[in-house]
Amino acid sequence: MKAPPPAGPAPTPLTGSLLYALALRFLRGRGSRLLSSTALAALAASTLGVMAMGVAMALMTGYRGDLQKKLVGANAAVLVYPPPVLDRDAGASRLSDSIRGLPEVTRVDRVAYVQGVMATGGREAEVTLRGAAADAGLLSAGTADLAPDADGISGVVLGVDLAHDLGVAPGDRLRLVVVAVGEGAPKFVYRTLRFAGTFTSGFAEFDREWAVAARETVVALAPQGMESLEVVVGDLDRAPAVAEAIRGLAPDGTLVTDWKELNRELFAALALQKAALFLLLGLIVLVSTFNVASSLVVLVRERRRDLGVLAALGLAPQSMRRVFLLYGGALGAAGTALGLALAAAISWVMNTFELISFGPEIASIYFLRAVPFHLAAADAALIALFTLVVTFVSCWLPSRRALTLDPSAALRYE
Repeated sequence: MKAPPPAGPAPTPLTGSLLYALALRFLRGRGSRLLSSTALAALAASTLGVMAMGVAMALMTGYRGDLQKKLVGANAAVLVYPPPVLDRDAGASRLSDSIRGLPEVTRVDRVAYVQGVMATGGREAEVTLRGAAADAGLLSAGTADLAPDADGISGVVLGVDLAHDLGVAPGDRLRLVVVAVGEGAPKFVYRTLRFAGTFTSGFAEFDREWAVAARETVVALAPQGMESLEVVVGDLDRAPAVAEAIRGLAPDGTLVTDWKELNRELFAALALQKAALFLLLGLIVLVSTFNVASSLVVLVRERRRDLGVLAALGLAPQSMRRVFLLYGGALGAAGTALGLALAAAISWVMNTFELISFGPEIASIYFLRAVPFHLAAADAALIALFTLVVTFVSCWLPSRRALTLDPSAALRYE
């Protein structure tokens, strides 16, 4: 009796690169108009959902960043208000020198403020006059000449909207009236100023109500007026630590605050609004994943005979489920990439051409003239993670049908 031939090596399961090849073949949907249509619908829905989330997050991040930049630029990262008993010149100068010695501090400016009414040519407006160095902060005079001219009249720079409301031209005379406290009783102080130019902060409140002059001019108007030290730091996130260090240096009665503490409620409300908007638009992405799951159901129905052949050849049910998950994950990843690319392109167009801008009345409510868009890398990563997670979860249940596939019944399927 002839001995049977020696057994060859055991057949290896159909795994590895074959799974990716199968997922890619099913994704192309050749020979099935229905499968191609459902895959394209799933891709489009996922793309639109991710694009909507990306644009919304770019809007919230851009608005917060622009608002933060303008608030900090106008008022500095840390504000220090010396106590009234402190000597206005020598004491404030010593405190300013001590603050400059801190490692995080890049600049310290002494700033004086006074409020009054400015009038010219029959027009008038309430203004806040800021006295500081010409290049101090976002509300700066720039290259404008603030020094007194031959007639002894000091220059002043107005916000662009304030200058428009007053209807002034370079060189025009402006009449300023302020209420100062002298000898224990209030009194009116009048001063003529020369219009030297305009500044544009992009912050409607500043552009419409603020003016900038030399610090000496403001101090002469109201010797007992409000004065502060504006501290500029290199890292805005370190502002609270710098403020705490300044409290240890400053004399008793000094008020020290930073931009985070000063605008805590505003930025907390923006963070809450951004989170709510993310969850709301996340429902769109969640609905779009149902299209991916529907595409998997169509795949199982239309490719049942092919799947039966693969199962008969040794494709394990677990491997078959991985094929379906790769199929759904590829649709979700492609939709995510396209959606984020479209969101970035839309944000760039919105920023470049300022397609969403406001007039002075609306700008005074939202604190800006044009809506900024900025799709941050962290926001894009969070959107991608959320989309891929919900896509895989939605594909999990349809892929479980692969575990119950009977090869013999699938081969008889017509």
